[in-house]
Amino acid sequence: MNSSQNTPTSAPKSSTFALKSDFQLISLVGLAHMFSHFAQLVLPPLFPWIKDSLGVSYAELGFLMSIFFVVSCAVQAISGFAVDRFGPRPILFVGMSCLVLANWGYALSDGYTQMTFCAFLAGVGNGVFHPVDYTLLNRKVTPSRLGHAYSIHGITGSLGWALAPTLMVPIALAYSWHMALFAAGTLGFAVLVFLVIKRSELELIQVHSTQNNRSEEEAEQVEGTFDFLKIPVVWFCFAFFLIYSASLSIIQAYAPEAVRHLQSVPLAIIASCLSLYMVCSAFGMFLGGFLATNPQRAERVVGLAFFMAGCLSLSFIFAHLSGWQVLTVFAFMGLISGCASPSRDLLVKKVAPENATGRIYGVVYSGLDVGQALSAYLFGVLMDRQNYTAVILGLSVLQSILVLGALNVKRARRAPTGFVAA
Repeated sequence: MNSSQNTPTSAPKSSTFALKSDFQLISLVGLAHMFSHFAQLVLPPLFPWIKDSLGVSYAELGFLMSIFFVVSCAVQAISGFAVDRFGPRPILFVGMSCLVLANWGYALSDGYTQMTFCAFLAGVGNGVFHPVDYTLLNRKVTPSRLGHAYSIHGITGSLGWALAPTLMVPIALAYSWHMALFAAGTLGFAVLVFLVIKRSELELIQVHSTQNNRSEEEAEQVEGTFDFLKIPVVWFCFAFFLIYSASLSIIQAYAPEAVRHLQSVPLAIIASCLSLYMVCSAFGMFLGGFLATNPQRAERVVGLAFFMAGCLSLSFIFAHLSGWQVLTVFAFMGLISGCASPSRDLLVKKVAPENATGRIYGVVYSGLDVGQALSAYLFGVLMDRQNYTAVILGLSVLQSILVLGALNVKRARRAPTGFVAA
């Protein structure tokens, strides 16, 4: 690791200075995270325009997202090692630059091959954010504020998702899908410039010592570069995040359109479903930050939330809903899932050794990319076949698996690993 990462905290910070420093860091990390989520969702709202313009199918468009997330998965695991070695700041700047160039590349594309290349580049950029973000938060934010830091981090991500269709669709309607994607790249460039200006806040100098705050259930220390891969619960969390992202991908890309056909809801209402889901998810994450102040209940919070979300998603199949009822169900699904998000992140914090933060988060959160890559293509095929019931049923099944996964995390975490506890 570079020397800056190994520099101990020389003296306790005053509470006022610590609050200001934490606020600045959380805000900058949140801004970068918001754009990364925005960039993940710039294409799906434009699928109808791109489909007609390029003469491609929904499955082919879904394959673009698969490329994005497969590449992101590989880069995320690799970037975790790079973050531990070089620090998070330079890796963040590289990722932001790739996303900006990819979106400008989308805007200039006039064929499917060009779009695939840009999806590859965007996946490279997207892959750095979770190792970077969580390394900065875990290493620099006051431990007592971590729950709220995770909450704000999740909120900014949801706002990025909500902003994408809100910005992309009106620009596409007024001008073209090319212009919408050019605007997305320009927005990312502005964020990158701001982060460069504030780069001193992103330097990993001070490390909060959490030795006295770690319980016997929390993570082991690892010695070798790859020793963390031998911890079983790391792979359990990887699988959990894979299923989670697969269900989220359905909601983002296909669920609103599937519900439109199942419930015969006007397109004008369906167009608001995803943005409403994301806004309510952001509010849920705010509430979830308070739930996450007690790490011992993290598994129960996550399990209950996804049980309720799974029941709500079944209503799209088995109940006859009006337009406002469909909006209400999407809103409650977003609120409930958002409440679980900070507790979900705590599941990983509990297993992450301090000397392998980037690597742990890189591998575990690469499960997000694998899930979205598989889901985007497989459920795109179901959409092309007009099997809308299977799309929503698949969503409910995945959410049910998350309930079982969350309730078994503690058992997996207590399994013997052979490593010495921190």
